[in-house]
Amino acid sequence: MKWKTMAAAGLALGTLFGALVAAPVAQAAEKYKVFLAMSWIGNDWQTGAMNMVTALSRHKDYIDKIDFSVQASGDNAQRQIQQINAMVQQGADVIIVYPISPTALNQVIKNACERGVVVFTYDSVVEEPCAYHVGVDVELGGYQRAKWLFTEMGGKGNVVELTGAAGTSFDDRTNAGTARALKEFPDIKIIASANGQWSQAEARVQMTKILATHTWDQIDGLLVQTGCGVLTDMQIEAGIAPTDVKPCGGEAANGHRVKMLPMDSVPGAIGLRSFSSGSGVFGAAVALKLAMKVLAGEQVAKSTTITHSPITTETAKLCIEGTAAEIKAGCNVLNPELMPNPFFYADVFEPDLLPELGLNAVLLAQPEP
Repeated sequence: MKWKTMAAAGLALGTLFGALVAAPVAQAAEKYKVFLAMSWIGNDWQTGAMNMVTALSRHKDYIDKIDFSVQASGDNAQRQIQQINAMVQQGADVIIVYPISPTALNQVIKNACERGVVVFTYDSVVEEPCAYHVGVDVELGGYQRAKWLFTEMGGKGNVVELTGAAGTSFDDRTNAGTARALKEFPDIKIIASANGQWSQAEARVQMTKILATHTWDQIDGLLVQTGCGVLTDMQIEAGIAPTDVKPCGGEAANGHRVKMLPMDSVPGAIGLRSFSSGSGVFGAAVALKLAMKVLAGEQVAKSTTITHSPITTETAKLCIEGTAAEIKAGCNVLNPELMPNPFFYADVFEPDLLPELGLNAVLLAQPEP
């Protein structure tokens, strides 16, 4: 562990009775160097995650303690390795990583740990055991989503599937959950599958390609890691009535959840038959908070599981003001007036772990006032 403190201490003479009283210790502490090593960029989940951890770094409890910076490698494992190596060379104390691969980063992470760097992964994992991890039970989430959809379809029919970023552990484990559900529903057929890259725009592109060989009439359900809202829009654009769109098991984008609310209850609501779950965008911020505890010498679990909070059409509930108190009371869909970008994710609150953060964090990269 690297401790970066310099102290100057003095003693002051006490009262006339001769008592010695210690003067306040004057300390000038260097800031810890904290890096966010992102891989995938350009999708709204990663933007939200980056905004939230940036917001925490600006909170009064941390702003004078850490020097925070962000780098992104895209889907290039070698570039991410180079970036992490450079962070270590620059004297990193903490590196928070979204790993592009569960195996390719093992050696660079091991080297960082051996140099005293505290390494946290979020959402996706690596095999190197020295790294801490924050995330949801991904395989369980994939299983629950698929099982809901297959049940909603009556246990039979044709499904179009859009997966995530190939090669990441999150995508692999989600797909493992889907495979587990498929074994329970032998009359469900995946008639088309494409890589949606966790991108709303890519979901539209890939679905357009699929529709070149399959019509909406041939599709009974949609199973996506990202894109339920976009695919619903595509059906309505094609002339399908809102009440007749296909059921969709998907992510936690707020625009998707708005569509799940009762018809016309807010702009965009159509009562979409859907299951919405995902990994909270606050995972990287939780990792930063835990890393600071490690630096302070506290015991922290190697793996911290964030609870899944899946919702269905029946349990979708509008948050009017978007406060932590409302979230605790059970709402799970943010008023579109509060979150005008429909592709930003609704699961931005973690009142127990991150009371410092809320909507300001995900939208403006700022802590709560």
